[in-house]
Amino acid sequence: MWKYGNSMIKGILDSKNVSAEDIIASAKTDKTREKIQKELKIAVAAHNWEVVDFADVVFLAVKPQYYEEVIAEIKGDIRENQIIVTIAPGKTLAWLAEKMGANVKIIRTMPNTPAMVKEGMMGMCKNDLVTDEELQQVKTICESFGKAEVVPESLIDVVVGVSGSSPAYVFMFIEAMADAAVADGMPRAQAYKFAAQSVLGSAKMVLETGKHPGELKDMVCSPGGTTIEAVRILEEKGMRSAVIEASKACVKKGREM
Repeated sequence: MWKYGNSMIKGILDSKNVSAEDIIASAKTDKTREKIQKELKIAVAAHNWEVVDFADVVFLAVKPQYYEEVIAEIKGDIRENQIIVTIAPGKTLAWLAEKMGANVKIIRTMPNTPAMVKEGMMGMCKNDLVTDEELQQVKTICESFGKAEVVPESLIDVVVGVSGSSPAYVFMFIEAMADAAVADGMPRAQAYKFAAQSVLGSAKMVLETGKHPGELKDMVCSPGGTTIEAVRILEEKGMRSAVIEASKACVKKGREM
């Protein structure tokens, strides 16, 4: 999960909302700590409790299977006024409160890897101890590496399917389009560029025009043309159903973690 933490810190630093002197990160090995210091120019710690002692807002950027171990380490150091931000699928607010204590302010989030290029998408929800002002404070921090939306906790696992894991589906789609172009004679590097830019531009059209994706699709499909023929094949092969089933499986897995 360090890829998330690293991307978050870079975005926060670039936003100038928080200075490097006000950020600290922990890591297990000397090698990782040296890398963090060299790349990000922030303070580092060998122990997680040192981060909790230092920070007002603490991001738990560790894999879900390590949450219980990390929480056990920091539980006794969490202060009443601190905000703990989690990014692990399946770890509910109730579970987190049970492990950390009923009086801890917790914000549960789900980011995605495009945070690495400041185009992330994050869903977030809070427990009752977090004020709306505190939620907005954390949301502003998170918007330094992409976009963030507040959702009910019941939708956080849906966020995993639609944005947390979905970059993998998109990368597969880009790779498949590029493979097709290579099969028809285009150099691979150029094929990736054409395919990726098409996905980027298409996504931007959805966000900026506000038009339904189906309407935008219809704009490309001329009667009897090349695009509608390609769409026909995609429908015949079950692309839409495959994506829906994959996303639903992702959500189900997230809820079980």
